[in-house]
Amino acid sequence: MLKQKKYPIIFLLVGCMLSIYPVSKISAQNKVLYVAVNGSDKNIGTETKPLATLTKAKELAEKQSKSSPVTVWLKDGTYYLPQTLKIGTSASFPITFQAVNEGKAVISGGKALKLQWQPYKKNIWVAKYDEDAFIDQLMVNGKRQRMARYPNAVANKNVFDYWTLSHSPKADTANDVLAASRLAKWNNVEGGYLHGMQNLLWGDMHWIIKGKKENGTLNIEGGWQNNRPSVIHPVFRFVENIFEELDAPGEWYFHTQEHKLYYIPENNIDPNKATIEIVRLKHLIEIVGNNHQFAKNIHFKGLVFKHTARTFMENKEPLLRSDWTVYRGGAILFNNATNCSIADCEFDQVGGNTIFVNGYNEGITIKGCYIHESGASGILFVGDTTALFNPLSGYVKQDYSKLNTTPGAKSKQYPRNCLVEDCLITKTGRDEKQSAPIHISIAEKIHVNHCSIYDVPRAGININDGSFGGHIIENCDVFNTVLETGDHGSFNSWGRDRFWTPNVKDIVAAVKKNPALPFLDVQSPNIIAHNRWRCDHGWDIDLDDGSSRYLIYNNLLLNGGLKLREGYQRIATNNITVNNSLHPHVWLDNSGDVFKHNIVFAAYKPAAMTRTLAADAKWGEQVDSNFFYTDTAKMYQFKKNGCDTNSLSGDPLFENPTVGNYTVKPNSPALKMGFKNFSMTDFGVTKPALKAIAKQPVFPVIKASLVSTTNKANRYTWMGATLKEPKGDEFSAYGVGYDEGGVALENITANTKAAQLGFKDGDLVLKINNTSIKTINQFIAFAKDAQKGSFKVTIIRNQLPTSVIINEMIAVQ
Repeated sequence: MLKQKKYPIIFLLVGCMLSIYPVSKISAQNKVLYVAVNGSDKNIGTETKPLATLTKAKELAEKQSKSSPVTVWLKDGTYYLPQTLKIGTSASFPITFQAVNEGKAVISGGKALKLQWQPYKKNIWVAKYDEDAFIDQLMVNGKRQRMARYPNAVANKNVFDYWTLSHSPKADTANDVLAASRLAKWNNVEGGYLHGMQNLLWGDMHWIIKGKKENGTLNIEGGWQNNRPSVIHPVFRFVENIFEELDAPGEWYFHTQEHKLYYIPENNIDPNKATIEIVRLKHLIEIVGNNHQFAKNIHFKGLVFKHTARTFMENKEPLLRSDWTVYRGGAILFNNATNCSIADCEFDQVGGNTIFVNGYNEGITIKGCYIHESGASGILFVGDTTALFNPLSGYVKQDYSKLNTTPGAKSKQYPRNCLVEDCLITKTGRDEKQSAPIHISIAEKIHVNHCSIYDVPRAGININDGSFGGHIIENCDVFNTVLETGDHGSFNSWGRDRFWTPNVKDIVAAVKKNPALPFLDVQSPNIIAHNRWRCDHGWDIDLDDGSSRYLIYNNLLLNGGLKLREGYQRIATNNITVNNSLHPHVWLDNSGDVFKHNIVFAAYKPAAMTRTLAADAKWGEQVDSNFFYTDTAKMYQFKKNGCDTNSLSGDPLFENPTVGNYTVKPNSPALKMGFKNFSMTDFGVTKPALKAIAKQPVFPVIKASLVSTTNKANRYTWMGATLKEPKGDEFSAYGVGYDEGGVALENITANTKAAQLGFKDGDLVLKINNTSIKTINQFIAFAKDAQKGSFKVTIIRNQLPTSVIINEMIAVQ
């Protein structure tokens, strides 16, 4: 007789369960959880007995992921989060939060209100609300309404939804938001906001109103949202959250003392029948690991994310020496995470940043998403400054004597090997204008592929610095950008890395001593390949201060051309610049720059090139073998600088440019210059649902002249310096706005009178004494009429203001 074995109690329990549930069902229950708005957290999470909250689902999923992957299915409905959902390092196997029906499950940081609305006066309604002391945003039937503001929003305007962008707007002093007569109308201003553009339109700034001073002006705090701050713009500014300015449909005001919500409905909406929601949370979901263990394998699919609070007053951290400051947060935040993804999701009117990949992260994928009407940026990859040797903040000089020349990163605190693919991103920057649909800073090997980006206040894609390179931007469609700012491009970058300093001659001297200096931070080239760009208020591609080590090829530039400011090893080949050309700004000796096999429509447009190069110096390593859709004289305009000895001009014979097909025909003379056709049909998103709603850029009417139109411009000298009158985009080279004007001094050598009196090559004269000098004719008139006396000449040098005192003007020759 066999001896009976004794089994532990756990085996007996399992045996009992097996008699009730087949093995396959137990396995399924371990891998799947369901959540429904009408569920209960007392349920076990099956399809018929779903959970009610994401908090409970996350808790159970983390436990079950110890042994197998888990999918949390969200049924249709809106899930209002009581607090930010935080996911850490507990998961062993992947956890996926997925909508049962794509786009029907909403994760919200808001709250639905049931209010009793009553008519107040005129068209204003009022309702009592006692639960929250402050409301940041109000949604009515899913649409964000406006805080009471002045001036009121106007349809189809750009800057702050009131002005059309102009570089020379006329101030309306009678209706100025800060006019004493208007301030006198406001009784309770505490808690209001003052918003304004930076004076040169390089971004925005914001202040909270603390009250009024004894003299009746506003007591404000803020203005830190720009790394190159200024006085507030004299025209582009407005206030909001002021009760006395509640006067337009769609506006609202919450009176914190009375606990009353005032609202003017739009489109005959009955507020008692409308869906009323307020916004509460700044972050919806945080996936956060630590320095010892990643949060990993967390995925989101098919969901809609809504209702996050604005964060413009917390946007304080300077990002190195670029123009940017940043708030490290978003609707979804990744920090110390790996192998996580967001796929086929929609982000609808979130108040601040949309997705923020912060610090040490690897393998984050964002694919097939629709991001629209975000208050700040779309997707940000931003490392920590602790990853850098010699990090500097603000527009400051480099001290080369203290420079650490160790190549690469100091620590691992930065994102790398991440992907943004097939995403439609539009109308970001509703509140913060120094923002971008995609922003990259202190990161490595970020791949942006097949994205459509448009209708945004600043650049479509922004690379903040050269640390650490290896980024790939390809197959994207980026247009209708720089709608509210100035001096930028659809693609914008800086390279104010370790090697860079504002005085470009100091850069040349430092690099001459150490040729490896420009590449200490940018470890591998950034690639911009096969994209379609259009910018009507700047450049299509703008590589600004110090941007180095770029490969730019197979791009279709529809309007603004290509700007390459001072930097090293930029190689631009096989691009088409429609109705425009190359803009070389402040190039450096031995830059290694190459511009060849491109089709251009006009002569190059240099600016401040003599600041570092002699007037007849060679530009870069090779600027040649290009095809010009213009007359031969313009093509050879810069032959003295070693350009275009072998280039040709004529008609490139495009197939059908009116519909955006710039393929050249088989008999095109451009092919003799080494130009090769590239696809004209697969820019932007490919996901059918996104492609169906994505806009297309406007294709320009070709403007080209094959007949010589060259004129010898009048040239004048003063104190041995050549006078030049910058035009349009050239002002960017000097760091001033279009409306400031000015006369540049070029070809200043050591033996000139100008040099002996303290002027330097590339100075831009703005004023003489108190007289503004905007044109050469004004300069000539002043010099002719006022040759004797003491003169204070206000200039811009290395993008910074200074002055020179002289005792005589000397007549212009």
